[in-house]
Amino acid sequence: MTAAQPARPAVVDRWHHVVDHRDLAALDALIADDAVFSSPAVFTPQEGKPKVLAYLGAALTVFDGTGFRYVEEWYGDRSAVLEFATELDGIHVNGIDLIHWNDRDQITSFKVMVRPVKGLQALIPLMAAQLSQS
Repeated sequence: MTAAQPARPAVVDRWHHVVDHRDLAALDALIADDAVFSSPAVFTPQEGKPKVLAYLGAALTVFDGTGFRYVEEWYGDRSAVLEFATELDGIHVNGIDLIHWNDRDQITSFKVMVRPVKGLQALIPLMAAQLSQS
């Protein structure tokens, strides 16, 4: 017998709303001032709400219309792992978003891991182009 999946945390519900509707106002409210974004392509963590908003906003634009979807989710007390899949330039890409939040239900850490390498190589210039516009 397998254990039942716990209910989806409110933070994850709010994140799904942001992704489904590209709701940047809801994204702003969801991110803590001291949040940190860890990119699969950038060596140093991107610290502070403005940088986190820039990276997540760019990702929302890059993945729009690509078939991006979450395929599996796991939850902890104040954390979640969301596995995603999509296609970029004919390359199947999958990865995870590792999210942590505080007691105010604001995201404090957002780490992205992407595979395969060819998928990451397709993603990097698309993200760079979006980030250069912000």
